[in-house]
Amino acid sequence: MKTKSNLMKRGFTLVELMIVVAIIGVLAALAIYGVRRYLASAKTSEAKNTLGAVSRSAAAAFERENAKSEELAEGAESATASHVLCSTATTIPATVPKGKKYQPKTTNGSDFDSGDMTSGWKCLKFNMTQPIYYQYQYTSGAVATGSSNPAKCDAAPCYEAMATGDLDADGVLSQFSQTGKVANGELKKASQLFLQDEYE
Repeated sequence: MKTKSNLMKRGFTLVELMIVVAIIGVLAALAIYGVRRYLASAKTSEAKNTLGAVSRSAAAAFERENAKSEELAEGAESATASHVLCSTATTIPATVPKGKKYQPKTTNGSDFDSGDMTSGWKCLKFNMTQPIYYQYQYTSGAVATGSSNPAKCDAAPCYEAMATGDLDADGVLSQFSQTGKVANGELKKASQLFLQDEYE
């Protein structure tokens, strides 16, 4: 006959221990997924913030009087409008970083310091000096290479700012894109940032 003291000393059964181990395993798997998602989200914020800055720079450049200087004859008009979009910029870096960061060059005329008063990154007055996970493009008046954005820049005057990345180096690319079109003398941006395979 079992006494009260014997019942008090009873330990966990094997089934109970297996259930606890299974619960801990599920919680660990969820935690790992959550941390990975958090880290990926932190990295993708680089692309979102950068495209927002490039888009604001494009709008600011459009509002500036940045047309080329011309000598006009009496009664003649200038060849270009006073409010124009910056021309296409150099793609930085040339290839998409695969799970690594790229350190932009800061020498005059290199990377984000390329272009002039009416074209490229100098026209946009946009520069990045810190290491980046993504490849950045700014295209004016034509569809950016490989763009899948349904609100794409398909006819001048318009622009598309695009970030392309491969954070886990698996060959599947993520794409972020922001477009804007000039209509009735005003630059109008797309309502949303386009995202494709954000976390790959």
